[in-house]
Amino acid sequence: MSSSSSSSHFQSSVPPPPHAISSPTMAISTFSEWSLACIHCIKTTHKNPLLNPSKHSPILLFISPHPSCSSSRILILNSSRSFPPPVLEDEESTGSPILELDLKFQAFQESFEESFQESFQELSPPQQENLNLLICKMLKDSKTEEMGFESYQKAKRLQDFRPTRSTLHNLIRYSLNVKNWNSIWSISEDFRKFGVYPDASSCCRLISSCIKAKRFKLANNLLHILKLEKEVAVLSFNAAMRSYNKLHMYSSSVKVFDMMSSSGMQLDGECYGHTMEAYLKMGKNDKVVLLFKQFESSNDEWTPFCSQIYRILCESLAKSGKPFQALDFFREMIKKGFLEDASFYSLLISSFASVREVKMVESLWVEAESKKMLRDPAVFLKLVLMYIELGLLEKTLDVVSSMKRVNIKVSDCIFCAIVNGFSKKRGLTSAAKVYEDLVTEGCDPGQVTYASVLNVYFRLGLYEKAEEVFWEMDNKGFDKCVVAYSSMIAMYGKVNRIKDAMKLLARMKERGVKINVWIYNSILDMHGKVLNLKQVEKIWKEMKRRKVVADKVSYTSVISAYSKAREFDMCMKYYYEYRLNGGRIDRAMGGIMVGVFSKVSRVDELVKLLQDMKSEGTGLDARLYRSSMNALRDAGVDIQVRWLEEGFDPS
Repeated sequence: MSSSSSSSHFQSSVPPPPHAISSPTMAISTFSEWSLACIHCIKTTHKNPLLNPSKHSPILLFISPHPSCSSSRILILNSSRSFPPPVLEDEESTGSPILELDLKFQAFQESFEESFQESFQELSPPQQENLNLLICKMLKDSKTEEMGFESYQKAKRLQDFRPTRSTLHNLIRYSLNVKNWNSIWSISEDFRKFGVYPDASSCCRLISSCIKAKRFKLANNLLHILKLEKEVAVLSFNAAMRSYNKLHMYSSSVKVFDMMSSSGMQLDGECYGHTMEAYLKMGKNDKVVLLFKQFESSNDEWTPFCSQIYRILCESLAKSGKPFQALDFFREMIKKGFLEDASFYSLLISSFASVREVKMVESLWVEAESKKMLRDPAVFLKLVLMYIELGLLEKTLDVVSSMKRVNIKVSDCIFCAIVNGFSKKRGLTSAAKVYEDLVTEGCDPGQVTYASVLNVYFRLGLYEKAEEVFWEMDNKGFDKCVVAYSSMIAMYGKVNRIKDAMKLLARMKERGVKINVWIYNSILDMHGKVLNLKQVEKIWKEMKRRKVVADKVSYTSVISAYSKAREFDMCMKYYYEYRLNGGRIDRAMGGIMVGVFSKVSRVDELVKLLQDMKSEGTGLDARLYRSSMNALRDAGVDIQVRWLEEGFDPS
């Protein structure tokens, strides 16, 4: 079809408005001058016409004046600037030119609002409903949703326009997706203005999204608006409290509940539950009990949510040290027909374990296991700790057996707690034996347990077993445990395996394990004992470079090494540095420095050292007392000798 034939066909199908230009490009001078085209006429001319407005194009709203009428009015909605017109395309005709409607929008921009309102006022309610439908349709399409929102902004200025719930729902969805909070504030004011409110799910989503985005002022404004609509008010307020609790803003949840109460709203179980949870997290357990009594005395329907209310109540009583009252309410809940779950048994068993009620713990333990409601590993850990504190160590092994029966893995914390418990109560040998027995039974040790048993073997002098445990631990991927490295390096130092210790130190550096002062102290001590002063100095400089602060043991090891090598000047250098950094003198440090000052005949320094030790409350043992006395006598200072005899009591 040629361009001219297409143009003539279009003009024959649709009566042209006055002043229309008889050409393929038809300009419309004013809005009111054109009795707008019939849609079915265009369909007759073009089998598949496509309306492809650009993002900023004028928006064409096709509104039928009556269901029986074949013609349609076209309302043009746009913002305050000129845009290219929409284009009608014929998909089947690939060679035909595009028919453009040059609307010259800028020319009638000033008269647009008045014309649009006049046209809209002529529409009947069914036609206004069609406008809502069209806005909804545009808002549902990602390509036209922005135009749909702009259309709503234009339409709501018109007299007698009233959005539907569906329109508000789509507006909320769009505004939340683009996070346009100013638009949400405007839309929320429209709820009150038009007397139309979204459905409950939209309101809940709107409130939750605002609180999640920390738009608290907006959320508060929405609550004040929605509290007037009974159909959605309670659910919206519940959503607000739930969202505030998720953000740990418990005082805000309480304020929402107070707003509900002051507004005379019908309080349900869920709002009581959220408020009780807020008070529980705030540590106001008396408020939790008070709210429960208030809910119990009300005529509200007991719903399945009430199980959660009972759980919060029981937890509050348990934290208040009232496990027996919590148990009574738990039994009451079961009698009322509400189902219990594993969380009730967890908090009740833990509560009784904290007050060492062994009989009640074991009774609930058996009951929960019979109902298959022992699922929380933390409960088993509390049982183990209770039995260890009471000295019932064999009972800890019963806990392990129970965990196997309910198919719960023995955690590293529980395994370690049992080993450490036997170590403290029964000794190192018992700890090593229980570790080996539990491994034989299939318990899998983790990093903490490995580190503990490695230390046990080290203290027992079972160095081969300690080394075996360390490499087993390393092979399982626990290769960055500072405690294990520290124990192994100390062990190598004790058996004079300095090379192996240095290899482990290099391994730590290679794997990025942070080397602490205790590991450096072991290295300094082992090198100092063999008078390897170069390594001592090297390690000391490395500590400074890595910003590891030397402690009293570090200085004592270095001073002792230089003292044995008779480098007394270096001894005094490190001693003065130690004192300058605020270090206190213990007997080990004092004993070394008494010998140093005696050998270099520093009587004044020796006397000051003894005075400092006295002022700091460090006593002299018999050996240190004799050394000090001999040094003062050799120096011939009788006054200081008498002072030493009167001031110190060797013990």
